[in-house]
Amino acid sequence: MPLPQSYVNLSFFQPPAFMMIGIPGLEAIHGWTAIPFSSLYTVALTGNCLILLAVKRTTSLHQPMYYFLSMLALTDVGLTLSTMPTTLAVLWFDHRLIGFNACLVQMFFLHFFSVVESSVLLAMSFDRFVAISNPLRYAAVLTNNVIIRIGLAIVARATVFLFPVPFLLKRLNFCPGKILLSHSFCFHADVMKQACADITVNIFYGLYVVMSTVGVDSLLIVLSYTLILHTVMGLASPRECIRALNTCISHILAVLVFYIPVIGVSMVHRFGRHLPHIVHSLIAYVYLVVPPVLNPIIYSVKSKPIREAMFRVLKEKRQG
Repeated sequence: MPLPQSYVNLSFFQPPAFMMIGIPGLEAIHGWTAIPFSSLYTVALTGNCLILLAVKRTTSLHQPMYYFLSMLALTDVGLTLSTMPTTLAVLWFDHRLIGFNACLVQMFFLHFFSVVESSVLLAMSFDRFVAISNPLRYAAVLTNNVIIRIGLAIVARATVFLFPVPFLLKRLNFCPGKILLSHSFCFHADVMKQACADITVNIFYGLYVVMSTVGVDSLLIVLSYTLILHTVMGLASPRECIRALNTCISHILAVLVFYIPVIGVSMVHRFGRHLPHIVHSLIAYVYLVVPPVLNPIIYSVKSKPIREAMFRVLKEKRQG
């Protein structure tokens, strides 16, 4: 005999909203912690937008390396805007509720831009490999059409891998009552753990996405730099070696700034369950907030053309 529809509906529950904790243990001083977070978001948005304007307005920067840098800056803007509204709402206004569907949308874009950033860093390592190993054919290999195709492939790849994630969460049954998230944004591992159901599929698919995107990208980046080093070691003079490697310093720093927090987040979520909640929260903030802040600083310090172009943009803005 089939169960009444009302009974079936009662057996499946999805919360209308989640409650975000913010920074566990520091709830009493959220107003003060909002100040450094607001400053970091301002630096991230200003720096990355300046890079985009500098590349757009400076003809001499219309080269493959700077096009990829623009992709990185645009990705960092998206990553910043994915977490900024809810984070500042929690810290400034103590607005902790986020709707279930809104949470899934935020989670999708948060992880989408993370995967895109990993892919862009891989594309930038390929750019450096071509520039160093075959400089005479650099412009012929990385044409504008090739760069556009790489950009479209990066977006398509992230979309294909992450599109199922919200739907895998929507099929889960959640426990009635107040559901607390450990951050001021919707993180996949955090949302997944709130379910009162078997999340084995979600765990394995999440691991598959990480290994197939960030994992593969990191291995290919290491391979690229192994080949770059092999090429550089074959150069005639030490001065040429140093000059070639110097063009990679900014990218190497950007890779470290992104991948070290990624590894930290993965390790903490899988092996650090005994650690205080504030540790999980702070590592997640470092992973999502620090790279968009540091990348413009790294490239403006290490790249003279970018630095000069950014200063010109600022000067034009003041005069305008």
